[in-house]
Amino acid sequence: MRLAIVVPCFNEEAVLPRTAAALTALLDRLAQAGAVARDSRVYFVDDGSTDATWSVIERLHAADSRLCGIKLSRNRGHQNALLAGLLAAEGDAIVSIDADLQDDVAAIAAMVEQARAGADIVFGVRAQRPHDSAFKRVTAKLFYRLLALLGAQVVLDHADFRLMTRRAVEALRAYPEVNLYLRGIVPLLGFRTAQVAYARGARAAGESKYPLRRMLSLGWQGVTSHSAVPLRLITALGFLVSLGSLALALWAIWIRLFTDRAVPGWASTVVPIYFLGGVQLLCIGIIGEYLAKTYQEVKRRPRFIIEQALGPVLQTGADAPGESRG
Repeated sequence: MRLAIVVPCFNEEAVLPRTAAALTALLDRLAQAGAVARDSRVYFVDDGSTDATWSVIERLHAADSRLCGIKLSRNRGHQNALLAGLLAAEGDAIVSIDADLQDDVAAIAAMVEQARAGADIVFGVRAQRPHDSAFKRVTAKLFYRLLALLGAQVVLDHADFRLMTRRAVEALRAYPEVNLYLRGIVPLLGFRTAQVAYARGARAAGESKYPLRRMLSLGWQGVTSHSAVPLRLITALGFLVSLGSLALALWAIWIRLFTDRAVPGWASTVVPIYFLGGVQLLCIGIIGEYLAKTYQEVKRRPRFIIEQALGPVLQTGADAPGESRG
């Protein structure tokens, strides 16, 4: 089995040497054990970094040809950078892992064992998160449960640390959508799956590229890209508003007929204006989000453009709509 490890990078110059050392040591151990071929490689995908990330990748490649590089023409976001690496990397099985070494590199050996046993997709599942804050652990669990409740297929406590065989990666090419949420797309592929539990560690160096704002953005992307439930909730909300309006009308009539506290015109004017106005703005916003995603999809713009590559890579532009290679 030729193994390829894909590592999306954005401003990761501080941690890349340690990441490269950890991953090459792993490849050496797996090759000595006969689990993977000796020409297995690591692919660092530079997602338009503004620091010296690409220079570090060039130095690493010059020192060890197994450390390959893919440079995107500009920043396209973590999900697109990850997809670029998955589609361009050569290998019988491809593992995706973040550059910060928070995901346990040693768990890749267990993933390879599961793949050799017949699994096409092996999910890395965070069994322990001792270095994450309580807020992050709670919100992460709530988010995944919300996605499942809304109808999206997700793996609880799984991010983007996974192994995919070549068959699974080729199946992924059939999903040309621009609004990427790979954590929701990969479970849709089917095939035989397995899980490997691991403890999530502390970041080796540098700063997190997923502050709360970006986490919320990714969460909203996951909901609106994989579930139409918010649109259906608008219908339910409209029904509830109608019931509320009817109840308000009955209340106003009761006040008018049986008490002397009625203020002429107030109940029938002020309350419905504010209430219905807020509901309409909310509904328009949700519909607008889905309309914007439709607009982005129909334009069929490239999800990424590969500007430069170090080492052997597969052509992606001709094989999968939505990508192009520089």
